[in-house]
Amino acid sequence: VQLQAFGGGLVQAGDSLRLSCEASGTTLTNYALGWFRQGPGKEREFLAVIRWSGGNTVYAASVKDRFTISRSYSKRTTYLQMNSLKPEDTAVYYCAGRSGWMVGGSWSSAHFGSWGQGTLVTVSS
Repeated sequence: VQLQAFGGGLVQAGDSLRLSCEASGTTLTNYALGWFRQGPGKEREFLAVIRWSGGNTVYAASVKDRFTISRSYSKRTTYLQMNSLKPEDTAVYYCAGRSGWMVGGSWSSAHFGSWGQGTLVTVSS
């Protein structure tokens, strides 16, 4: 699967932003699509994942109250709605894809084989 993320930008603390990730190149029926971020000097951090068929979701504890992942079948797109943004949310945000849904365990970048190019989100205080 090929993934293209977009929607990043410069926002102020407390603002909302929605990222999009368009998928192409394969049938998504058995896929899981996720969002990660990597801040300056930090490791890539799992945020959320959605099961394309069924809509199951898993969130990182750090963002589950502020971020929402969703998908549109017709647009072959997954979204990450981010609310109440904080300066510490500043990072490059990546979407990722993998075939198959993982039951149990903790999601990480090692579980995904396809990656989008990343989109920068900057939150000013």
